[in-house]
Amino acid sequence: MGAEQGAGINQSVERAAAVLAAFHDGQLLRVADVAARSGLGQSTTSRMLATLEALEFVEREDSGLYRLGTGLITIAGSALNQHPVYRASRPHAQEAAAVLGLGVNVSILHRGTVFYLANYEGAIAPKSMTLAGQRNALHATGMGKCLLVGTTPEERRELLPELPAFTAHTIDSHDALDTEVDRTAGRGYATEVEELALGRACVAAPVRDAGGQVVAAISISGSLSAIDLRTREDELAGRVIETADEISTALGYTGPAVHPHRSAPATPRSTTGTV
Repeated sequence: MGAEQGAGINQSVERAAAVLAAFHDGQLLRVADVAARSGLGQSTTSRMLATLEALEFVEREDSGLYRLGTGLITIAGSALNQHPVYRASRPHAQEAAAVLGLGVNVSILHRGTVFYLANYEGAIAPKSMTLAGQRNALHATGMGKCLLVGTTPEERRELLPELPAFTAHTIDSHDALDTEVDRTAGRGYATEVEELALGRACVAAPVRDAGGQVVAAISISGSLSAIDLRTREDELAGRVIETADEISTALGYTGPAVHPHRSAPATPRSTTGTV
């Protein structure tokens, strides 16, 4: 295969990826919408959509609007089932969600973000959509603080050159983030109250692999009234640490406990984030 032919194939793959990425927010789109979002010409977009429809990667409704197709679900499901953290965490995270009735999320660190592998919703925390595959900020989430355990201050500054504020409660300085990561490492869990989104809070814990490295995080999340750290922090911290330990064991971790004790529940802010 010549270099020119190979470049053409790569360009086709990039265009197809751009078309699929246009559906990132779950909306139904017209050809013109996809073209605008992907930056491709309308005729090119139309041809790409026709090819992707034949492959079942997109579907066209009677109205002419497009959405992502079932072929992607097959591929995504295979990718999840091949991931060791997903397989190890699934039964334990599901159980925690069922017992607590709250949301339980599992994530990994990927390209400087919290990448959700799975989420399970309890009876009092229903959602009509899945968080799997979505990303959030490391510095503004409980799971993000856990995923940063084991990194150095220098590594964090390189990984996160900027710390954008999502609410008035978001950590927006590296010195403050260093303190939170150290605190998380010392007590074995992190909390987050309205740092990412107003009206939301969570408790999270790091997950370790057979070598003792933090490879994932798990959180229990919900509304401020459901999480209620003022009265439930110790209870929820104990549960999320226990669940994280179960997942770590399933991944082969047999080392000593990294959270010999937890500090007393912290006094929450006077004003009242997902994960």
